[in-house]
Amino acid sequence: MSDRLKALADAGVSIWLDDLSRERIETGNLAELVDQKSVVGVTTNPTIFASAISNGERYDAQVRKLVADGADVDKVIFELTTDDVRNACDILAPVSASTKDDGRVSIEVEPTLANDTPGTIASAKALWTAVDRPNALIKIPATLEGLPAITEAIGSGISVNVTLIFSTERYRAVMDAYLAGLEQAADAGIDLSTIRSVASFFVSRVDTEIDARLEKIGSDEALGLRGKAAVANARLAYAAFEEVFSSDRWQALKGKGANVQRPLWASTGVKNPEYPDTLYVTDLVVADTVNTMPEKTLEAFADHGEVNGDMVTGRAQEAQELFDQLAAVGVDLDDVFLVLESEGVDKFKASWIELVETVKGQMAAAAS
Repeated sequence: MSDRLKALADAGVSIWLDDLSRERIETGNLAELVDQKSVVGVTTNPTIFASAISNGERYDAQVRKLVADGADVDKVIFELTTDDVRNACDILAPVSASTKDDGRVSIEVEPTLANDTPGTIASAKALWTAVDRPNALIKIPATLEGLPAITEAIGSGISVNVTLIFSTERYRAVMDAYLAGLEQAADAGIDLSTIRSVASFFVSRVDTEIDARLEKIGSDEALGLRGKAAVANARLAYAAFEEVFSSDRWQALKGKGANVQRPLWASTGVKNPEYPDTLYVTDLVVADTVNTMPEKTLEAFADHGEVNGDMVTGRAQEAQELFDQLAAVGVDLDDVFLVLESEGVDKFKASWIELVETVKGQMAAAAS
């Protein structure tokens, strides 16, 4: 087992792999990562599935059968992806049984529904029913239209991974949606202890967007702020988390068996090669959080990552000062977060189109 990854896990950070494929499942690679690399969860998205389906033959027989049965592309995608997630859930079931919150596998609602509340709710319920595993998480984007869908899903007893969170303001709305869902679930007589949730706060894209603006401004003061905003943003989010999950409202739900919605640091692969490749892991170590990493980041941390203790708690004031400096040099932070969410939704939709086209190609090959 990697000593560095074990040290990260021992610091209270749950290590989730941001990747899944049938090859990982069937060759035993996923089980090996759980056993040897401290991996205790998995996240997926359409791009991950598109890569898995296009780069291997392990889906071919199922695609041929589905095509022969008259399935359309949406049906094929649904069956392929929910099968993989179900099987990954089974591999991680022992982790789920032995820990309070880990052993989870996430699958995303169709991204084209990001601004469609009823459609998102229907998609979440269909995925939850199809996967049919208590350690699954349904990914719902934190768009304005996604917020009521989060409440409805949680209120129905569905465990949710809220994704595409960029700002502390939106994160507060996500936590409110979660608590509202728990209150609805309690009123419906659902056992709150069965519901789990994480809130995926995106990290690296914040630096990418803000660094570009700082470089456009070009002053020495502005350039000196590059590479600092993403971590500061996450630290401000964590302070909001601490506030909400110590409130009287939360305590009432906790008394009924509810679980904390843990912060999950997402998009932790470093985009700028000038920055340390483990930056968004090392600088965001804090207990009772999740860090979901692409395999490249996981391997980098296993090789040379450092755990320097809690890097988040009590650093909100320092983070706010950094944000004040960004505003002072001319960075419009409100616009930054609007752009990031809009681009995030567009990337999600493009990712879905990529998956659809990949599967259409596989279906055409199966039919020929």
